[in-house]
Formats: sequence, C-alpha cells, structure tokens
Amino acid sequence: MNEKLLQYLWNFKIFTSFDFKDIAGNFIEILNFGQWNFNSGADFLDAKIKINDLVLAGNIELHVKSSDWIFHQHSGNQDFDNLILHVVYEHDLDIEEFAEKNIPTLELKNYIEKSLIEKYSKLLNGISFIPCEELFDIKKIPFNFADETLLKKLDEKSEKISLQLKASKNNYEAVLFQNLAYAFGLKVNAEIFQQFAMQIDFNLINKIKQNELYLEALFFGIFGWLKNPEDEKMHIWKREFEFLKTKYNLSELSFKPKFLRLRPPNFPTIRLSQLANLYVAQPNLFSKIIAAKSKADLFLIFKNVKASKYWDNRFNFGKISPIDSPKLVSENFINLTIINAILPLKYHYHKNTEEEIADEILKFYTEIPAEKNTITESWKNLKLPINSALDSQAFLYHYKNFCKEKKCLNCSIGLQLLKI
Repeated sequence: MNEKLLQYLWNFKIFTSFDFKDIAGNFIEILNFGQWNFNSGADFLDAKIKINDLVLAGNIELHVKSSDWIFHQHSGNQDFDNLILHVVYEHDLDIEEFAEKNIPTLELKNYIEKSLIEKYSKLLNGISFIPCEELFDIKKIPFNFADETLLKKLDEKSEKISLQLKASKNNYEAVLFQNLAYAFGLKVNAEIFQQFAMQIDFNLINKIKQNELYLEALFFGIFGWLKNPEDEKMHIWKREFEFLKTKYNLSELSFKPKFLRLRPPNFPTIRLSQLANLYVAQPNLFSKIIAAKSKADLFLIFKNVKASKYWDNRFNFGKISPIDSPKLVSENFINLTIINAILPLKYHYHKNTEEEIADEILKFYTEIPAEKNTITESWKNLKLPINSALDSQAFLYHYKNFCKEKKCLNCSIGLQLLKI
C-alpha cells in the first residue's frame, strides 16, 4: 500500500463495505468524500461526514499509517486547520492533537480487498510492455477511449501552437512553416529543423518562395553547407546565398543536422530540398490546407513534391550516387507529415474559428493508415485493434504519457482493471 493508491481508492470509493467505524468504534457516515486536492494542504477538500449524530464539514487527510502525520510534519500547519477526519490504511499511533480536537481516525485496512493491492503491486513492478499487461483486457477499455485520448493530445498541441502564434505575431503561415520543418526533419532532425524555421523571418520565405533556387540557397546556406563548393551547382547556390544575405541583412546562423543512422532518402539535404519544392509548387499552401475536406485533398497537396533535379543522382553534396531517380516524397512520409504538422494546425485554426470541429478532424485520422512501429505492434500483440491513425496516435500518446510513466492510477483503463 502507498498513499497514492489510498487516495485513489478514496476518490473512486472502491471499498468492500461502507459501514465505516473509527478506531474508537463510532459509526462514521461519509456524506461527501470531498474533492481530490493536488496542491498543498489536505488531500480532500470540502468533505462532509456524520458521526454520533453530528454532521461535520471540512477537509480529510489520508496516510498509510497514522504516524505519517508526525513524519510529514503536518502538526501546526495551518493548511490542515479545518480537518474533520484522518483516514489511514493502518493505525499505528494515537495522535494527541486529534484527541484534543475530537478529530476521528478511520482505519481502512479491513475495507480494502487484498487482491486489489496485489493487482496494484503487479502494475508498479511490471517489466512488460505496459505495467498492466498481465491484467490487460480490451473489454475494459472505455467507450470512445481513442477519440477522447486523441482530442486530449490535439488540445495539448493546440496550446503549443498558441505559443508559436504569439511569438510569430499571429502569423499562421509562419507557424505552418515551422511545423512543416519539424515534420520534414523526422525524429532525428525535427528539433533542429524547427529551430532553423523559427530563426528565419517568414516574410523572406514569402518573398522568394516562387524561386526554388533561392529557397534551396537560403536553406543550404543557413545550414553551412555552401562554404566550400564542390561542384558548379554549389557555386551557384553559394552566390545566391551571399546575395540574399546582403540584400536582407541575414544574421549568421549555424545548425548541424544529423546524418548518422538515417536512410539516404531521409538525409536532411533531401528533406530540405523537398521542403523548398513544396513552397514553390504550392504558393497558397496554408489556404489549401485549411480548405481541405478530406485526407485525399491533403494528399494531393504533397503528392508530387520532390527534391530538385540536382538530387536525382545524389544524397549529399558533390557525391554521385548509382541510384538515379527523382527524390519524391513517399506516401508514408506524406501521412506522417499530415499527422504531425497539418492536422494539429487545422484543429487549432478551426477550433478558434468554428464551434464544432472535433468530429471533422477525427475523420481525417480514420482515413490515414496506422503508423507501424514497435509500440503499435506491441499494442496489437495484446489483441488491441489498431485500424487507423486515430487508434495509433491515441495509443502512442497513452503509452508515452501513462504506461511508460506508470501513471496507472491516472489512467481510465487502469481504473477499470483495478475494479473488483
């Protein structure tokens, strides 16, 4: 038993009986278990109990043992002045001040099913994919769990987008560029690409976005790849970058993306060229994204995006590759970009301009195939159906924020599994 589990059981009223008696043998009726308090002070606020025909209103404090009141140094703390009940798993010490103030102590040891404590112990000590793997039952997953979990994730992303918009003076196109850069960087270079995008005044992107040569020169130059040109095209890019630096008074920036452990099609050189091509091919990119009504609409925006011709037989500067073909973005990459960059921004935009948007955005996710990785495959091994990106996104989020952190007592699935 630990205090967190005790609070959980009290909050959800998971007991074998409610015929409570305090340590003195007096019957206690809990009229209101109180509101769980996650700040300083008593664990449950605004509670109400009835003892010896007297109704008391105030706060309740919970401990594993009565002596924890002393060890936690609550005595004399004004945050606990309005205490009406001390709830413990095991009573091991009479507290003098409770006797003086007529504050009853309720011992719960005989009101809690032992098997429930064993279940919780398994959750805490589990070393499987998820703590509850031995107890997991898909029948225990609450209705609409994936929908609600994905919306929770989108709301968190929406808060981050709000901060981006504030920093960008409410420029949605600039924030779109930042989020697209993050997506094009994939997991390895996502943060570096986004930092790069945040450091560029998007007004400059707007001014030169019809010229792929300028965009590539700007991107490659900022990443420091043009200092020592190895071929004629690099000399041209360098010349154009120096021109842009002078004309727009660009400050010196330095970014070092990673190539290690990346497949060549995912090299930052290829992804930056593709990002440049996207902006050349789609001059009204933000408007098209917002107007899109289906995943098919979004897919068309990215379908023919490719790196410039220089990269047909290259993956890095100056090095000829035996593979000679256009470097088009793949369907899988488009799906990931839509999931990670487009839909969160659409959700935020429509959420702040329309009343109903959740169902429409969730529909986009149902039209996108589920991601395939070790985590989604592990969920599938538990017989959990992962049918679309809606499912995979929801359970990836849940794994990261609850299962991996062993927050079983904050998990709606955990609540169901712990029920008797």
